[in-house]
Amino acid sequence: MSDHQPNRADVLRTLTAAGQPYELIETTVLGRDCRFFKNAPATLRELFADSASDATFLVYEDERLTFAEALNKSAQIAQLLMRDYGIAKGDRVAISMRNYPEWVLTFMAITSIGGIAVAMNSLWRPDEMAYGLNDSGAKVLIADDERLERFAQIEEPLSIRTIAVRTAAYTDSPELSTLLALQAETHGHLVMPEQRPEPEDDATILYTSGSTGHPKGVVSCHRNILAALLSWELDQTCGAAMLPEPPPPPAQQAATLLAVPLFHATGSHAVYLASYRHQRKLVAMYKWDAAIAAQLIEAEKISSFIAPAAMTGDLVQEATRTQRDLSTLASVGGGGAPRAPEQVRSIEKSFVNALPGTGWGMTETNAIGTGIGGADYLEHPESSGRCSAVMELKVIDEQGNELAANARGELLIRGAGVFRGYWNRPDANAETFLPGGWMRTGDVAYLDDEGYLYIVDRIKDLVIRGGENIGCGEVEAALLEHPLIQEASVYAIPDERLGEEVGTTLYVSAAIEEDELTGFLQTRLAKFKIPRHISQQQQPLPRTASGKILKRDLREEACQRLELAR
Repeated sequence: MSDHQPNRADVLRTLTAAGQPYELIETTVLGRDCRFFKNAPATLRELFADSASDATFLVYEDERLTFAEALNKSAQIAQLLMRDYGIAKGDRVAISMRNYPEWVLTFMAITSIGGIAVAMNSLWRPDEMAYGLNDSGAKVLIADDERLERFAQIEEPLSIRTIAVRTAAYTDSPELSTLLALQAETHGHLVMPEQRPEPEDDATILYTSGSTGHPKGVVSCHRNILAALLSWELDQTCGAAMLPEPPPPPAQQAATLLAVPLFHATGSHAVYLASYRHQRKLVAMYKWDAAIAAQLIEAEKISSFIAPAAMTGDLVQEATRTQRDLSTLASVGGGGAPRAPEQVRSIEKSFVNALPGTGWGMTETNAIGTGIGGADYLEHPESSGRCSAVMELKVIDEQGNELAANARGELLIRGAGVFRGYWNRPDANAETFLPGGWMRTGDVAYLDDEGYLYIVDRIKDLVIRGGENIGCGEVEAALLEHPLIQEASVYAIPDERLGEEVGTTLYVSAAIEEDELTGFLQTRLAKFKIPRHISQQQQPLPRTASGKILKRDLREEACQRLELAR
C-alpha cells in the first residue's frame, strides 16, 4: 500500500484520459459546447439492449424479472403502442402509477421507439392531472386504479386514450396485461420495433413545481440522461480508486431499494436507470414504510439506498429499533433536500458497513451537479460536494459578474446534463438560460477554495418538503380563495424529518378553525401542499416600502413561535 493518497483531480484525470472507459471528449449536446463520455451508449434503447442478461432486475413483492425478461416485455408493450395506439417518434405517452414494474416496462418501451415518456406526479389531483395531460399533449395515459379514478373526475373531457394497470375495480380502460395477451395470441413473440430514437431526440418530460403558477415540463434528450448515468458511475469509480486499498469483490449481486417515486428524477435516474449498467437488482416498494424497508434490506440483501433526508432519517431511526440484519447496506445516499449534519454522522453510526452520501442536482440537470460521499462527506457534512466531470459551476452577483471563492451569489450550471428547455414555455426558458449555455438554478450558494458547493438559500419561492417542490405562489393563491383571508404569505419552516414543511401567515377578517381551513384546501391542493403551520392575525401583513410582503420576517417569527411552543 502506498503512503501517497491520490487526490480527486489526479484520479479523475486518469479515468477520463484517452483510451479509458470514461474518456471525455469536447463535443456539443443540444447545440451547446460541453464535455461528454466518448464511450457512452447512444440512446436509452442501446442502454437497455446492452444490459440484457439473466441477472435479476425487477423485484416487486413476489414478482421477479431478469434484465432480459424486462427487455422482452418492454418490446411487447412497444409493439402494442405502435400497432394499436399509433405512437410515433416524438409522441408523448403519460405514465401515472405507483412504483409498479409496469412503470419501468412502459418507460423502456416508450423511449426505445423514440416516444417521449411523460412522468406524471402520482400525487396530483384531477385538475392537476388535466393540466399535465393537456400541456404535454399526451396521446395515451397508462395508469393504475388510483390515478384512473382521479382521471374520471376531470370535468372537461380529454381526447386521450387510456390503458389500465393492475386494476381491481371496474374501469372503462383496457387492462395492459389483457392487451398483451391478445397481442401474443395474434402475433406470437415480437421483438422491439425498428423505429429508433436519435441521441438528441427528446426522451422525457418530468414536471417540476415553479414558484408561481402551473408546473413546468422539463424536457431532456437521451444524451442529457446518459450524461447523468455515466457521471455517477465515474464518481463511484473515482471514490473506489481513492481508497487506501481496493474494495473486496461483492459477495452478491448489487441491489438497491426503490422507495422514491419514479416520477422524481432521483427515483427514475439515480435509482432506476443507473441500475442497468451496474446490473443492479431493483427492489420496488408500494409506498414508503421504514419497517418494511428494513425487512426488504435484510431479505434482498440491499447494498444501496438513495432517498431524501426524510426517508434516510426514518431508516436511521428504524435501524436503532430493529433486530434485522442491515449489514449488506454499503451506501446510504440522498438528495432533494439538505441533510442535517447530525444525520450524516448518524448514518455512519447506525449501519455497520454503510457510508453516507449526497449530492445536489435538479430535475433540469437530470439530477446531476455535485456529489460527495464516505469520509469526504463526514469531513464536509454541510456541503453538497464537488462538481461532476461533465458539468461546470459558477456563482454570480446581481450584475452577472462571476464571484470569487466563498462569496455568496446565484449558482449557475452548464454541461451535458442540462435539459433542452421547458415544454411550451418560451417565457421560462428566456428567464432560465443565459449566454454561453449557462442555466440559472435559483439557488444562493458559494464555492469554497477546494470547489466544495454550499447551498445557503434560494431565490425561487419554493418549499422543498421531503424532496417535493411546492410553489409558494400556488398555495397562496388557494388560500386567498377563502372568503375570510385577505392576505397570505407562504414560506418554508425547517422540519427535522422532511427538511422543510409548509408554513403560512394569514391576514384574516375573522378567525378560522384550522380543521375548517384544511378541509377548504383539500379541494384545491394536493395533500402534501397544505400548510402544516398556520398563523393568523387580524391586521395587514408587514410590507416593504415598495409594497412587498416581508416574507423573511414572517418566517423568522413563525420559527421563533414554534421554538417557544416546544
